[in-house]
This record gives sequence, C-alpha cells and structure tokens, in this order.
Amino acid sequence: MDERQLRILRELGELGSVTAVAEALLVTPSAISQQLRLLQRSIPVPLTERRGRRLVLTDAGQTLAGAAIEVESALERARRSVGEFLDRPDGEVSVAAFHSAAAAFFPLLLRALASDGAPVPRLADEDVPQEEFPRLTQEYDLVLAHRLDHAPPWPHTVTATTLLREPLDVAMPATHPLAAKRRVTPRDVADEPWITVHDGFPVMATIEAISAAAGKRLHLAHRINEFAVVAEAVAAGGGLALMPRWTTRPHPALTLRPLSGVRARRHIDALHRPERTARTAVRTVLHELHKAARTIQER
Repeated sequence: MDERQLRILRELGELGSVTAVAEALLVTPSAISQQLRLLQRSIPVPLTERRGRRLVLTDAGQTLAGAAIEVESALERARRSVGEFLDRPDGEVSVAAFHSAAAAFFPLLLRALASDGAPVPRLADEDVPQEEFPRLTQEYDLVLAHRLDHAPPWPHTVTATTLLREPLDVAMPATHPLAAKRRVTPRDVADEPWITVHDGFPVMATIEAISAAAGKRLHLAHRINEFAVVAEAVAAGGGLALMPRWTTRPHPALTLRPLSGVRARRHIDALHRPERTARTAVRTVLHELHKAARTIQER
C-alpha cells in the first residue's frame, strides 16, 4: 500500500462513490478503481463491497481509512519538518578541500560565517587522486576538487561549479638564473631537476606535457604533494616545481614565472550532489566560496 491508495480509500468512505472520488482527485474513475484493486491485493480481507450500484467500505475498509488519516497527518508533519530543515539559514555544512585550496579558502570561509545565525562550517582536508573526488560527495555537502584545463569533466553524478581557473607557474629560487626571465619555456626548464606530485594527481599531466614539448624526459627528483613543503624544497635548491599562482602563500625565497608553450592551468571546482543545495545553508556556503574565490584572485 502507498499514501495515494490510502487517500483514495479515505475519500471513498467520505464521498460515497468512485465517480465522486475521481472528480475530487481530478483523475478518471478507472484510475481510482485500479488503485483500489492494487490496495486490496496487500490486504487479506475485503475493503469494499457493493450495495446496489454503490461501492462502499467494509468494516475493515473503514478501519484502514481511519488509519489513513493518521498516516496523512504524520506525513504532513514530516514534510513540514523537512521543509523547515531545508529553509533554515543555519545548521552544519560539511566542506572538504585538497590542501592548497583548504589553506586559501578555509580562513575566508570561517571569517565570512562567524556571525550568529550563519551556517556552521565543518571543515576537512582531503588530498586524493582526481578520480576519487566525486566519491567524497557521499560524505560531505561540498567538496573542493581540482582538475587540469584539458582533463575530462566530472561525472554527471555530481554537480560542479568552477570557483577558480588558476594558472600554474614554474617556481624556482629567487637567485636562479631563470628568475631573470619574464617567462620560461619547456626547453628552458627541461634540464633542471623537478619536484612534483605523486602519480594520479592533476599536476602530473602538465609535467608530462612539459616533457613532451621539450622533447626529453624530465628528471623527477622528489615527489611531494603538499605545496607548502614543495616551496621549502624549491627554496633549498631541490629543483623546480609547478605551483599555483593564487592559492599558495608567497615565499620570500621563491620566484614564480609563467610557462610558455604548454597550457598550465587548473580548475578549482566545488562538487556536490544535486540534492545537497536544496538546503539554504549549503547554498549560502557555496555563495561564500564564490566570494572567497574572487578575493583570492584579486589579491
């Protein structure tokens, strides 16, 4: 049995005929009769009987129709509760982000949502290979993920909103000879040792593109995912690295130079399951993430 069948039974008891129920519910009498037959299959005793030309409820039917009132009342209370939950401007909103995005976005988000009545952010860092970001939307309301410009789009199971299209620059010690150039090419950097991410993370595809453009394999000296650690390693002379232009903190011993001849840019996207943004609080946090992205880019 389902809610609609119970309502039809209740209306039949009150209105007294299939035709009257059909008119009240704006359907055909045959549709009403079909639903009554389906309901009867789940009940071991008759719910209706013929009295002349009229179809009326049996004692069992009347008992079930009375219970239908309680069911409808409970469902209406449940709908109101869900509606109130969805409309609440506050409440917890969980947000996950990979490390460099977390460092850039989380402080701005916390400050923006510090007032009474605002959503309460629950923040977590999640640094995973690109293909695993969509799975995180099962656990979090919003997930900040990154992918390269030319990478395949996110699957249709999640909704993706781009917050930033961020260039990746070549980081080098400020005293490095290449720091005197305004831009560097793949040939300029091909003979240098490199510090890069582990396999499966987005930046690796750009490293491979630099190698292809230079016509030689790059020497990957170190594998480090956390850009703060990468910055220290570059400053110490460990090699060159690709680093995001806006979401990493400036380092006094480093110089960043744009790369010519290779498209070096990543998307920072907010991923979520479509139903998550039914909540006002989640939409508010997503709006604040867009504002934070503008602040990050402008500064």
